[in-house]
Amino acid sequence: MGKKIGVVLSGCGVYDGSEIHEAVLTLLEIDKNGAEAICMAPDMELAEVDHLTGQPTGAKRNVLVESARIARGKITDIAKVTAADLDAIIFPGGFGAAKNLCDFAFKGAGASVQPEVARLLKEMIAAKKPVGAICIAPALIAATLGKEFAPEVTIGTDEGTAAAINATGSSHVNCPVKEFIIDKKNKIVSTPAYMLAGSIGEAAAGIEKCVKAVIELI
Repeated sequence: MGKKIGVVLSGCGVYDGSEIHEAVLTLLEIDKNGAEAICMAPDMELAEVDHLTGQPTGAKRNVLVESARIARGKITDIAKVTAADLDAIIFPGGFGAAKNLCDFAFKGAGASVQPEVARLLKEMIAAKKPVGAICIAPALIAATLGKEFAPEVTIGTDEGTAAAINATGSSHVNCPVKEFIIDKKNKIVSTPAYMLAGSIGEAAAGIEKCVKAVIELI
């Protein structure tokens, strides 16, 4: 059987959900490496942002319903997934990772994490199963695991975000856009993607390496 890689989505669109390029590139690389992507998202509301203007609309959408757009309808409520169902898990970026899966975007190091997301992530770490985090998603990893596991992650080179990550008890490591870092102790792989990328090609280069490294750690 092919390895099962969980992909945790947070909506559909960079400003209020999953970064679509990052999510699709992650799904593509999982498939290219002969593994199976298991898409999931929390069943919760998000505050909609108009992606043409960048402004909030005041409307609410559902994270699971929106994420289903990226997953072509094949998606599971994260509450129904356990570490036993997966060989590894990957979190694409987009503001949804920092606004919906946790509130790092608003609270920085004091962020709280969506309970089912925190549960599954901690289950994966306890089972010593690999975790991948892309773009801003390492901030979610830091907020969830910082105090207990002091993970090493990267979001690239942004000093403010790096300082907030360090304040969780995690360690931020600077990393170029086309590279990735591995926290070998905790089996966590991260790459900057659109935290630094100026193009989809630059984002793809790091994501390709990140996904491959996650699968190799299984």
